[in-house]
This record gives sequence, C-alpha cells and structure tokens, in this order.
Amino acid sequence: MPLFAAEQQQSAEFQEISIILKTVEDFVYKQTKQLAGQVVVSQGKIDNRITLPNCPKLEPFVPTGGRLWGNSSVGVRCDSQTPWTIYVQVDIQVMANVIHVARPLTLGRPLTADDITVKNVNLTQMPEGIYTDASLVIGKIPTSSLATGQPLRQHSLRLPHIILRGQKVKLNVQGRGFSVSSEGQALSDAAEGEVVQVRNPSGRVISGIAQPDAIVDVRP
Repeated sequence: MPLFAAEQQQSAEFQEISIILKTVEDFVYKQTKQLAGQVVVSQGKIDNRITLPNCPKLEPFVPTGGRLWGNSSVGVRCDSQTPWTIYVQVDIQVMANVIHVARPLTLGRPLTADDITVKNVNLTQMPEGIYTDASLVIGKIPTSSLATGQPLRQHSLRLPHIILRGQKVKLNVQGRGFSVSSEGQALSDAAEGEVVQVRNPSGRVISGIAQPDAIVDVRP
C-alpha cells in the first residue's frame, strides 16, 4: 500500500503524455476546420520516459514560421511555476476533390465536361492554384497542351476572348454626369473584364475594359 500510494503521488506530479497529445489533436482540428476538405491528423509519439511537471493549463501554439499544413509541428507550453515547452510532430492531410485532365487537351480548344475528371487527393501534396470546382473550368481555354492525369491549375487556363485584335468595337466613355460613345479598333485580344487597348478614329490609343457584344468601357 505505501508503494502504491507513492506511485500515485508521483503520477500526479507529472504531466500525462496522453493529455498533451489530446490537446494537440483538438488544437489542430479546431484551427483547420475552415479548410475546404476532410482534415485527417496523425501525430508523432512522445517518449514516455520524458517527465514534465503537471500543468493546470496547457497552451498549444504554432511555432513561428510554422503552418498547419502537411508535415508540421505544434508546440505545447506550460507557464506555471515550473514552465516547460514541448513540440509534437503532426501530419495534416486535407482530402478534397480536385479537377484533373481526363484526356489530352490541345491549345486553344474550350474545355467540356468530357475533358475533365474528379480525383479525391491530399491537397497538401498538390501544387498551388488547383481547381476543386468543375464549373470554374468548363468553357475556359488551355494556354498549352495538357496531358491526361494532370491537375488543372489556374495559370494553365484562360477565359475565352470576346474581343479579337483588329476587331471593330464600341467605346463607351462614362464620366461624372456624361456618357459618350464612339467606334474604335482593338489592338489586342481580350477576355471579359480584361484591359484592352483601342485606337479611336482620331488615332488616339485608349485603354478600357472588355465587355460582351464588342463593347469597351472607358473610365476617364
């Protein structure tokens, strides 16, 4: 009985490793709940031989320069009379549907639903600028040839041009209290919402925003 009591007292003096790990797990899930996808967290182990003074309040944190993405580290500190800090390795996976190329794509041909497929992958291992929404790629134009199986990325697609170089366009110049329309000639291709330069009948080059129906809006 005296030996058992001594072990219980010693156990109460030191921080339980399982509580530290649970604190880290709860912290990671809370901090990543806004991510688009299913978050799966795996933690590294803490050597059970490590003895830390029992802490009434554990404070998890992300180390300076760290990020809760992929292979990461989470710190846990205690600011009691005997302060201490320990770091736990975590592997954070974010599983989500990503748009991939279903068949070889050629430069300049608008994408259709048959050109793409959806794969559930770990976002932390994917390049930046990938698409997770098919509606955002249908109708866009590849800027280069793409092979089957590649994830579609923002820089590899563009909006279709609604104004072509050399095309006659209508210039709408709108200011405070006035509106003037005239014709001009586009000097470059442009998608909707892009800046395009237009030469007016007097030879002056004006920049405006490309709109449907060969209209270019100019804000003086």
